[in-house]
Parts: sequence; C-alpha cells; structure tokens
Amino acid sequence: MTQQTTGISKTPAVLFVCSKNGGKSQLAAGLMNQLAGGAVTVYSAGTKPGQSLNPQAVESLTDLGIDITGEHPKPVTDEVLNAVDVVVILGTEAKVEPRMGKRFEIWETDEPSERGIEGMERMRLVRDDIKARVQKLYVELAGN
Repeated sequence: MTQQTTGISKTPAVLFVCSKNGGKSQLAAGLMNQLAGGAVTVYSAGTKPGQSLNPQAVESLTDLGIDITGEHPKPVTDEVLNAVDVVVILGTEAKVEPRMGKRFEIWETDEPSERGIEGMERMRLVRDDIKARVQKLYVELAGN
C-alpha cells in the first residue's frame, strides 16, 4: 500500500530559477501555473533579481492567454528552497547549491540569438522550448 492510498497526499512544489527572474523562470512559472491549475505549487526566483519583467516574456505568455503582469522579480530564499520538491535552473548563468532531498535540474534552454534570431521571434522560440520541458515535468509531478 502506498502513502497516497491513506488519503495523505502533498501537492508537489517546484521552483524555477534564472539569474534575473524577469524572463525564463517567469515563463516557466506562468506555463506551469496554467497547465497544472493548482495541482502543482509554483515559485519563481532569481539569483540576481532584476528590476522588472522582460516585456517580451510577458507578451509571449499573453499570446497563450497567460497573464503574469502582476509578477515581479524575486530573490531565491531558503524559505522557498525548503518548501519545494524540485528546483529547475533555466540557463547557465544562475547558480544554486543543491540541497539534500531536493531534485535539481538544469535546463539549458534554446538560445535563438546564437542563430541571429532576435525580438519577439526569439522570445516565442524560447517560450516554446520551455513549454515543452514544463509539460514533461508536469506529467512527472502529477504522476506521483
């Protein structure tokens, strides 16, 4: 008999981290919130939080009917790290020390600017790469 059959189940929690918490981690959090509909507790944070959200990241989510305009860059805190089951670091700039008992993943996301793709076209490609990864993670977390 598993623990879940006893009626005690914990909502899985994930923290998405990037350096500024203005773009990639906000994209991932917005996408997971829409997909999970409350079945996963979602946090986002930055190792060096910026002043504001990336307007193109906000617009790329608006294209999908996701509104993150009330969000703002936040720092990574011990409180949040202790509260989550999974920490996902987006890109290679942000550094977070792994913690015992926590699942850590690093997502080296697509960087279209390396191929000369800029602006909203770049942001939509980044969003779609992150979306595919978020969907896979959601299936894993919801299956627990």
